[in-house]
Amino acid sequence: MRELIDVFLHVDEHLTTFVAAHGRLVYGLLFAVIFAETGLVVMPFLPGDSLLFAAGAIAATGALDIWVAAGVLFTAAVLGDAVNYYVGRQIGPRVFRPEGRTGRLERLLNPKHLERTHEFFEKHGGKAIVMARFVPIVRTFIPFVAGAGSMTYATFAFYNILGGALWVLICVGAGYLFGAIPIIKENFELVVLGIIAVSVLPMVIELLRQWRSSRVAPRQRPE
Repeated sequence: MRELIDVFLHVDEHLTTFVAAHGRLVYGLLFAVIFAETGLVVMPFLPGDSLLFAAGAIAATGALDIWVAAGVLFTAAVLGDAVNYYVGRQIGPRVFRPEGRTGRLERLLNPKHLERTHEFFEKHGGKAIVMARFVPIVRTFIPFVAGAGSMTYATFAFYNILGGALWVLICVGAGYLFGAIPIIKENFELVVLGIIAVSVLPMVIELLRQWRSSRVAPRQRPE
């Protein structure tokens, strides 16, 4: 666990080391990590946002081609979500039925994460696919939920491509523009923590709203 946390907080250093040792193979690594995070519903813990930011920062030094990196990351994000959608289409309905939640499925798919993502999807519809790109964990489960629901693939594909493009453009672009600034480069772990905090803030606010509503509602019931 300590090693995993170290990778999260110092993904820029690990990525730089990989580039120095393996050169262009880094594009394959970028593809694999983002595809796994978005396409494999059991891997929501992978460092998506920070990896994109780090890739942009390293591209600013000339070690990576910014356009190749962005293209690889965009392709991985879109294909990953597409695979996740089809997995949700195949096994999603069974997972959301109480009798379908076998012990093995519950170990692989966190029911609480699924339920919260389902509520998020029900509230925002297609926009949830775009918004979820910027929210860790939710972005891994939202394609699965969309596939399990009634959303057609054509509709999903539109929001998938739009969300993937915005996610890569903003995160990689931010890394490219600001990642080489000395104060950011020297405090990258704080930047990563900041990215995570900003990413999960909308979810925290929504959960607090639901909690307050659940407390207020009983008080408003007539005697």
